[in-house]
Amino acid sequence: MSGECGSLIWYIVKRLLQFIPVVLLVLILVFTISKLAPGDPVTTILGFANTPEKHAQMTADLGLDRPFLVQLWDYIRNIIFHFDFGRSYQTNIPVTMELASRFPITLRLGMSSVLIVIIIGIPLGVLSAVRQYSVLDISLTSTALIFAAIPGFVLALILLMIFAAHLGWLPVTGGGPGIKGWILPIASSSMYGSAILTRMTRTTMLEVIRQDYIRTAKSKGLRDNAIIRKHALKNSLIPVITIVGGHMAFIIAGSIIVETIFAIPGVGMYLVSGIQNRDYPIINGVVILVSVSICAINLLVDISYAFIDPRIKSKYTSVRKKRKNTAFAVKGKTGLEV
Repeated sequence: MSGECGSLIWYIVKRLLQFIPVVLLVLILVFTISKLAPGDPVTTILGFANTPEKHAQMTADLGLDRPFLVQLWDYIRNIIFHFDFGRSYQTNIPVTMELASRFPITLRLGMSSVLIVIIIGIPLGVLSAVRQYSVLDISLTSTALIFAAIPGFVLALILLMIFAAHLGWLPVTGGGPGIKGWILPIASSSMYGSAILTRMTRTTMLEVIRQDYIRTAKSKGLRDNAIIRKHALKNSLIPVITIVGGHMAFIIAGSIIVETIFAIPGVGMYLVSGIQNRDYPIINGVVILVSVSICAINLLVDISYAFIDPRIKSKYTSVRKKRKNTAFAVKGKTGLEV
């Protein structure tokens, strides 16, 4: 048991070490693209007060007159050693401070949406599979197909017009301390994922319940609920977890749409303000944070596979332990030391 835990820990460490080149590549690409993008941030900051003297002075103050490689090295060094993404060109507020206050809001929206996706998608998918070709199955499948075909921003606008503008049941803006401000943003973020998860759960459940071991369990007299809960559902969770992890990454990366529509002061809306003002420290900081978050989600998804499927968990066994087991097996058969 301890050997398996050690192997799993070593696997996690190796995956974390693989983050380093990915993050460095993201840093280099994001910084390079921001430098190659058309437009001048100094001109945007000065506006109508722009003069050659002021332009040159502000360019020097922001360090934009230095060579590209020098700027890139200072940027990477400040992030790695000081976790400093620089200061906003417009407000002069540290980007790290803004991200620290805004990312929990985006994370709250994402985690709540994923929770709703799991609560809705998995039970409906299982119910649709066990009642295949029934009226309930056809209704759930058709509804899931409709919600999967509607873009997120269209659904958000529809919900906003119906429940906020027309009926007046919910506020127009999202977020806030009350629960009402989160209903429409969470619903907009979770409907698409719920539809996809329902269809995926149904498909995987249909594949699993047709396996031989399910027939064997039925022949032993086990109840249908026990078979579905203990055998079928557990063995169909691998693609389901993949969908959930991908949806979590999609919500964090696509929060710009929902947060802009509902005026939620999260990372997405912060990115929009940075793009509008050509505020490159904001753009770079948000993109890097989202990239690292997606890498972390993918790692958690990969690790969760080991706790669900014993076949994947066996792959974490160290090579040394496998050789040791082989040596004992050979010794047991021949009586010789290996």
